[in-house]
Amino acid sequence: MKRNSFVAAVSVAVAATFSVGFVNITPKVIYGDDNRVDVYQVERADIRDVADSTVALIPTRSIVNSGNGLVKILSSQYGKEMNLCSDEPFFDQPTAANCSGSLVGDDLIATAGHCVSNADCSAYAFVFGFKMADAKTAPESLPASEVYNCKEIVAREYTSAQDYALVRLDRSVRGHRPLTLQRTPVQAGDGIYVVGHPSGLPTKFADGANVRSQQGAYFQANLDTYGGNSGSAVFNARTNEVVGILVRGASDFTYDRVRKCTMSNKCADGGCRGEDVTNISYIVDALKK
Repeated sequence: MKRNSFVAAVSVAVAATFSVGFVNITPKVIYGDDNRVDVYQVERADIRDVADSTVALIPTRSIVNSGNGLVKILSSQYGKEMNLCSDEPFFDQPTAANCSGSLVGDDLIATAGHCVSNADCSAYAFVFGFKMADAKTAPESLPASEVYNCKEIVAREYTSAQDYALVRLDRSVRGHRPLTLQRTPVQAGDGIYVVGHPSGLPTKFADGANVRSQQGAYFQANLDTYGGNSGSAVFNARTNEVVGILVRGASDFTYDRVRKCTMSNKCADGGCRGEDVTNISYIVDALKK
C-alpha cells in the first residue's frame, strides 16, 4: 500500500497460511509498500485506542496458567517456524494466534466465520493485549484477566460470499471499549486501514489502503494482510469506524530457490486479486437480533 504518516517508524512484513482446526485460512499479501507496524510505533492515540480493542484468537492449549494472575502464551519463533529468509521483518517475533477479532459489544467479538465453529466454540481463547511493548519485549505472559473464552456463537455464516461470526464471550470485557461500526457501506476509493495479527504475530497496524470495489456482500481492497489477519477489523481511515472483516486474499509467500527460504509475496499497489473484506453490515444486523 502507499505509505502515509500514521506511524513513527518503519519496519514490517511477513505472513503465513494456517489451518484453524476447522478450515484452512485463505492467505493474504503485501500491496506496494509494506505498511505494517507494531502498535508501539503508532503515534496517533486514537489508532492505539482502536488497536486496544483487538483480540488474538489463540488455541486454548497454548495458554498456560502461570499463577499470580498471569498466563503464559506458548508460541514459536516466526522466522524459524515459516523458514523465512533472514531479512524478513518480524523474524524473531513470536507467532501464536490463528485468527483475529475485535470487540463490538460489552461481551461480543466480531471475527471471520471460518475462524470459529458452531460445533466447538471453546477451541480458542480471545486474548487482548497480545502486542509488542517495544522492539525487544514480546508478549510472553499476560494478565489472566485479558483472556476470555467463548460462551456461544450468536451469528455465523461461511459461504463463498459471506464470511463472518459474532461470538459472545464468557463475561463482559473490562478495560477495553467496543468499537463503533459504520452504518453505510464503503465505496470505491475510500481510505481504509486494518488492525490484527498477521501470521499470528503480535498486533500489527497497516494503513494507506483503499477500497477497490464494492461487491455488496463484501468489498475488495489493497490491504497488507496475511493468514492470521482473518477476522481483523477493517476501518474507515477518516472516522475510525469499522467497515468490514478481513476474510481472504492472494498468496502470502514466494520461495527463493537460490537462498532456499521463504519471502513475502508482493504485488503492485493496484495489482493481483485484492483482499476480500466482508461488509460490517452483517454484524450490524446480527447485533439487532
